[in-house]
Amino acid sequence: MALPSVVVLPLLIVVAAGVYYIYNEVIHFMSQSIVRNKVVVITDAVSGLGTECAHLFHKGGARLILCGNTWDKLESLYDQLTNDSDPSQTFAPKLVIVDFSDMDSMEDVVSEVVDCYGCVDVLISNSSMKLKAPVQSVSLEMDRNIMDINYFGPSTLAKGIIPTMISRRSGHIVLVNSIQGRLAVPFRSSYSASKHAVQAFFDCLRAEVKEYGIEVSTISHTFINASEPPPEEGPAPKTNVVAAFIRSQWVHGVSPSVLANEIMQTVNRKRKEVVLAHPIPRVALYLRSLFPSFLFAVLAAGAKDSVLNEQMQ
Repeated sequence: MALPSVVVLPLLIVVAAGVYYIYNEVIHFMSQSIVRNKVVVITDAVSGLGTECAHLFHKGGARLILCGNTWDKLESLYDQLTNDSDPSQTFAPKLVIVDFSDMDSMEDVVSEVVDCYGCVDVLISNSSMKLKAPVQSVSLEMDRNIMDINYFGPSTLAKGIIPTMISRRSGHIVLVNSIQGRLAVPFRSSYSASKHAVQAFFDCLRAEVKEYGIEVSTISHTFINASEPPPEEGPAPKTNVVAAFIRSQWVHGVSPSVLANEIMQTVNRKRKEVVLAHPIPRVALYLRSLFPSFLFAVLAAGAKDSVLNEQMQ
């Protein structure tokens, strides 16, 4: 006797959801097994994303090298990882102070990172500095500082580690970049410029090191949202409806835990390029290529509204 359609459809939905859940669990388990005993470097382990990655890769049995510019925070993270884990199944992390704003120290940093285990299997480059300001208000010193942290630092560290990967003919470099490395928005001139630069560097690097068995992945995400934004107080200022909608979608970011899992899966599947964004930013990427004039008009309207709102406050 055939089941009525009103019963079959919900049943199919439940079965599909169950299969999807099991698939994700299997992929998650496989991802963790892939990194077991691997030497994994996290360039900014003390950030929200870096901490999530540290817990995830540590649980998977990786030999972690945790980097950051604050020793106290690194030690605190070290204590969290070692206190909450089974020492027979995990490795105590190594700690290295890394400050990309001090480029003169990079030679020593590279040596210290490599000396920890003699090699690096996975380099996760997630260090970043953000800045929101009108172009004319950003000093040359600030421009240089952002380029050091977002471009020169990650590229210099990668250059220093690549020879050890070439000699072993294996390795994986993961750049955690911003979607603004593909599409610039108003009041992010220096930040977007640095992100475009580092995106181009690692795209070139991917092709150059492929013959040595080295993988290079880039993950372009929207705003990392560690918490829900507070509700706005008072009446909202008048603004362009289309621009306001696009801006609201643009800043609706990803959580550190979701992004950390995406990094783990990228390492597991060796995906070359990942865009982790909501529909509006994705559409904007296509508009940039297909209908640039329309996108420029929308961005200009959003910039104009922002300036007017600041003047009215």
